[in-house]
Amino acid sequence: MNETLKALKERRSIRRYKDEQITEEQLNQILEAGEYAPSGMGSQSAIMVVVQKEEVIQRLSKLNAAYTGAPDSDPFYGAPTVIVVLADSDRVTYLEDGSLVLGNLMNAAYAVGVSSCWIHRAREMFMTEKGKALLKEWGIKDSYVGIGNCILGYYDSEYPAARPRKEGRIIRV
Repeated sequence: MNETLKALKERRSIRRYKDEQITEEQLNQILEAGEYAPSGMGSQSAIMVVVQKEEVIQRLSKLNAAYTGAPDSDPFYGAPTVIVVLADSDRVTYLEDGSLVLGNLMNAAYAVGVSSCWIHRAREMFMTEKGKALLKEWGIKDSYVGIGNCILGYYDSEYPAARPRKEGRIIRV
């Protein structure tokens, strides 16, 4: 089977990570794939903020957990790397642009031996005063909104198999 198609079929969202940082080489390959995601009219409006400092990840985790109904939980599941994807809301296709970046990040991660998961609620995180303060601290202008968080790390167990696919999801006319 074609390696790309194989990766697309086998990649899973992972929520258990080893306490071990991914390599710089793997990270750079994943980020490069994110840069090559399609975007509306080639605008490349989405940006990626790489977070590997534990204290910053904890700040982000608390912001995210506030919207889960379990404010003391870790919605990043102990992953050692978080890539925050934001996009410029001045662009009509900002949501799609950022979503495509996230898809590329997760598929590239699998291709280079890294596990990943899309963690939602980035929009809510960066609408708060604390979230806005982080964006300002990072030098990101106000028109950028959170699209999603991509957590990365090494899975600490046996990699899960795919669930059977639901019937009726393809309609040919």
